[in-house]
Amino acid sequence: MKPDTLLARANDFLDERTGAVVPPLHTSTTFGRTADYELIGDHEYARDSAPTVSGAETLVAALEDAAEALLFSSGMSAVTVLLETLGTGDRLVAPTVMYHGAQDWFRRLADRRGIELAFFDATVDGALEAAVAAGPTTMLWIESPVNPTWDVIDIGAAATAARAAGATLVVDSTVAPPVTTRALSLGADIVLHSATKYLNGHSDLTGGVLATRELDERWEEIRLVRKSTGTILAPFDAWLLIRGLRTLGLRFERASANAAAIAERFCDHPAVEACLYPGLPTHPRHDVARRQMRAGFGGMLSLLIANDPEGERARCIATSLCHFTPATSLGGVESLVEHRATVEGPHSVVPKNLLRFSIGIEAVEDLIEDLERALA
Repeated sequence: MKPDTLLARANDFLDERTGAVVPPLHTSTTFGRTADYELIGDHEYARDSAPTVSGAETLVAALEDAAEALLFSSGMSAVTVLLETLGTGDRLVAPTVMYHGAQDWFRRLADRRGIELAFFDATVDGALEAAVAAGPTTMLWIESPVNPTWDVIDIGAAATAARAAGATLVVDSTVAPPVTTRALSLGADIVLHSATKYLNGHSDLTGGVLATRELDERWEEIRLVRKSTGTILAPFDAWLLIRGLRTLGLRFERASANAAAIAERFCDHPAVEACLYPGLPTHPRHDVARRQMRAGFGGMLSLLIANDPEGERARCIATSLCHFTPATSLGGVESLVEHRATVEGPHSVVPKNLLRFSIGIEAVEDLIEDLERALA
């Protein structure tokens, strides 16, 4: 099935017993045994697995064409569990600009556990390959597009570099969900999503996903760490995630169309220094984005405000908008705006005049009018 059909018909394989159109919610934390003390079903205790959670994992794995997917209580819990598979002396390579929460945790591991950390500039051709080749590399971590500058990394080329080094390639594909990019099919070993964002799409749950191409030793350790630390997603949140996933294709299509219209309108605006959006033909890696993102370029874009080196005008614009809520997060049906340097804090390398926009599914004419007014 195509992704949209798979998601819309999710319950075809999630609840065959009752024929219910809406997937069921099972809230039990423990599961019974037979007279022979054998488990009645596939589940023993909810810290390890539960029916609704397993159903959502099955759906995500099918969508990603993965060997298996695991759900976590947040995107960062998925990040920390994955990084628990690294040991002292292991080398992690990542982009200089990326999701700041994950990068902050990388730095903590480097300080506390002796993980070697190397960064590369995703805008420079060959920088990724050079960083991987500069020393024995255990894990290569990339985003594509990169948050919040929306640079594009060639996942296939990254996979080639990782394989040559014997490294695991992890792709944070939060802003490019599998209706548009299937990172595993492009060569990634593990794909990460903050399920809070596009996968759920309604800003009412916090969750994370890891999906793997192979059931290898690292994946077995990830399973063990999740079970031991209790970072599994709660059943009700898994139920909400299934509900959100069923409209992912429609939501992503509308957000992509709105973002493309806004990018085209404001890329030459006199109050805008630059519009950062991989869907623009002028984007330096537009051809790579077009090859990797099959169903649109997403709803994420950033504007650099002209003549604003300290970001004072950018912050003023963010709080002057009516149809954009100044708030963290992305991928919901509502449009958000964020002054990213303020949110990222003292380690941020993001330009102070950058505003990050998560474009929702509103009427694009209203969003454009709102931006025109605020910029004026």
